[in-house]
Amino acid sequence: MRITVFGATGPTGRRLTDQALAAGHRVTAVSRRVDALPLRAGLTVAAVDVADTAAVAAAVAGSDAVVSALGVPPTRERVTVYSDGVRNILAGMEQHGVKRLVAVSSSVADPNWRPTGEHFFNLVMDPLVNRKVARTAHDDMRRMEALMRESGLDWTVVRPGGLFEHPEVTDYELGEHSVDGLYTARTDLAAAMLSELEDRRFVRKAMGVATRDVEMSIPKLIRQQVKARKAAGK
Repeated sequence: MRITVFGATGPTGRRLTDQALAAGHRVTAVSRRVDALPLRAGLTVAAVDVADTAAVAAAVAGSDAVVSALGVPPTRERVTVYSDGVRNILAGMEQHGVKRLVAVSSSVADPNWRPTGEHFFNLVMDPLVNRKVARTAHDDMRRMEALMRESGLDWTVVRPGGLFEHPEVTDYELGEHSVDGLYTARTDLAAAMLSELEDRRFVRKAMGVATRDVEMSIPKLIRQQVKARKAAGK
């Protein structure tokens, strides 16, 4: 399969690219910083800003499917990268007759998502972080989802929980809309997205993904994120 991956140099995009290549797919990795990607067999890189409509359309030409792992760090400023990026991706796909799109959103986009037994998260972290600090990003994810629903393409919205790093794919859980779970390993998120391209269980639906087999907690997740940001700043 010929897959175009947007956001390919981000933490989830790298997992998607690696897993897709390992599975024998041909990948066009799209990012503004493609120099961060090592060249490998089956990989084509495209230095593209998702705000550039013509460049996005050129990147999806000839693809069998498109995967979006676009993302931004939490911010109180207005966020438009999800909706603007997917708007241009959709236009490019329609221009070139590409039908299949799988894009990362968040479980927070499901208004009914409240992980069972996670009282501290539901009562403190969710209102403080998701509904305030990261509210603008989640608002834009909802705009992105609306654009996908309005399109005539075979789309799937993927809603993970809190993302963390784990070296291997686990026996992750899937569900429509979202999954009653708080955390998702990026390896599992990438594997679920790639599987959905072929399984097509959630075409024109939202798909939740949760990791069950790895012990994770909010303090561990925060420490992991802080460590990753420090490493990225070196």
